[in-house]
Amino acid sequence: MSEIGLSCRVIMHFSLTLEDGTVAESSFDNEPLDFVMGDGTLARGLELALFGLKPGERQRILLTPEQGWGQRDEGQIHTLGRDRFPEDMTLEPGVIIGFTGEEGQEIPGLVLEAGEDTVKVDFNHPLAGHAIRYDVEILDVIPGGQAGE
Repeated sequence: MSEIGLSCRVIMHFSLTLEDGTVAESSFDNEPLDFVMGDGTLARGLELALFGLKPGERQRILLTPEQGWGQRDEGQIHTLGRDRFPEDMTLEPGVIIGFTGEEGQEIPGLVLEAGEDTVKVDFNHPLAGHAIRYDVEILDVIPGGQAGE
């Protein structure tokens, strides 16, 4: 029976629970997650905790903010001119907007405040600063596999 190692294709169910007990995401009632170890799909701390697990195993994994998405960085909060947004765009606290990064990647930003002339946007990962609990069930491990094969 194969165990999880670098470049293995892994098919697993998971749930992600915040410190207050809120389940932020779960695949247990849906399609399982299918990925290749090391491809950047998972937080590094979670990926490291999966090494050596085998199909059929269940595991509860607790990650500190540093093991997950890091601490919140106030330097990732930016005040932008309202003129940088389309006039018809709804800008109010809680709205998530997709921005294009310098390398063409999409970066989500959370609107914190929207004034007449400026918009304050938080570019921290939504889970930054949170301790996370993952419950995982490994369904299959394929050595050297590619996700989605």
